[in-house]
Amino acid sequence: MAFRKRSVVPQSGGLLSNQPVAAKQSLPQGVRPSPLDGRLTTSTGTHSLDSLLSGHSGLALGTSLFIEENGTTDFAGALVRYYAAEGVVQGHHVHVLGMNEAWGRELPGVGVDDSSSRRAESRQNDEKMKIAWRYERLGEFGAGSRDRNASQLKGPSDSTSTAIFCHDFDLSKRLTLPSPSNVKFVPLSTKPNLDFKDADSTLSPFTVFLAHLTSQISATPITTVHRIVIPDILSPAIYPTEAARPEHLLQFLHALRALLRKYPTQLTVVITLHSTLYPRSTGLTRWMELLSDGVLELVPFPSTAVAIKSNPTSTIQEEPPQGMLKIHRLPIFHEKGGGGGEASGFGDDLAFTLSRRKGLVIKPFSLPPVEGDSEAQQGGLEHDHGKATKVDIEF
Repeated sequence: MAFRKRSVVPQSGGLLSNQPVAAKQSLPQGVRPSPLDGRLTTSTGTHSLDSLLSGHSGLALGTSLFIEENGTTDFAGALVRYYAAEGVVQGHHVHVLGMNEAWGRELPGVGVDDSSSRRAESRQNDEKMKIAWRYERLGEFGAGSRDRNASQLKGPSDSTSTAIFCHDFDLSKRLTLPSPSNVKFVPLSTKPNLDFKDADSTLSPFTVFLAHLTSQISATPITTVHRIVIPDILSPAIYPTEAARPEHLLQFLHALRALLRKYPTQLTVVITLHSTLYPRSTGLTRWMELLSDGVLELVPFPSTAVAIKSNPTSTIQEEPPQGMLKIHRLPIFHEKGGGGGEASGFGDDLAFTLSRRKGLVIKPFSLPPVEGDSEAQQGGLEHDHGKATKVDIEF
């Protein structure tokens, strides 16, 4: 016969009383757990890109992202600048490899939020029917992951919390770096060779990068988040010719991958490459993709295809897409979250648009209706004998 109340859970000593305190450990700024498995994630600085990353709503710590771009545009450069600017605003340690301080002066500034529009939007949301909350974002790209993340990450302290996971940036503004800045620039040596001797091909130009990263990461606490930015890797304007040798480049990527696995809660990496110089058909580029956790490719449209055409029947002026986004691989961790999730848009035709205030927006690609084709717009309700009747329509 039991003499203990059934509603009381038996406790052993005073060990369980300390567990809630340990579970409420404060996370670093700009870091939140994944809604899928609780893995720590950080933002890339682009809302639409965060929603694509395997349903984790951000770039998981301890992973890398490899972005390729065709042509002579610099959309990948805008993405990596958003990534670096987000790290500066969140107080993370940002390591820019291969660039000097001039690159940091081009980071976009934080956009100014319109308080009146925010108040009107909140008032409109309060007036919506509570019974239809599940169908509010039906059909919107990436809505499933956002709603699921909001429901799982919502807590009693969210009403008083003012922390922002992903900021909005304005390309027309410039971000002012703080005086004790956490941004470290590691440019390559541009000292001219006055001896007129051939450069030693056995010396790797990436040795400086690895020495800097190892010393900086080991000297900081375990709660410090580091962001490694490598823009335009193997660019002839920045890197010497021996940098493209496989024994140098692949060894550096292997070491970088080892650092990611050694510090799985502190480190993220974003690398950009111009695939016009190093196409995906080459073995070197394929090895770079294999040594990266996520691989994206930006294919900009020609300038003649981006012309804005006025449509008198349209009431909403949408910006035309500026290119296509191809997802070759996303970080896959387990059976719950992976690169083929329905909310990530993997397998769909995705297009991107870069604007001054909205940043880089990724959405499904769809062809506009053909202008002047009134028969197709009316639904083709006419046949050889004249206009379609009610009987024909019902049939």
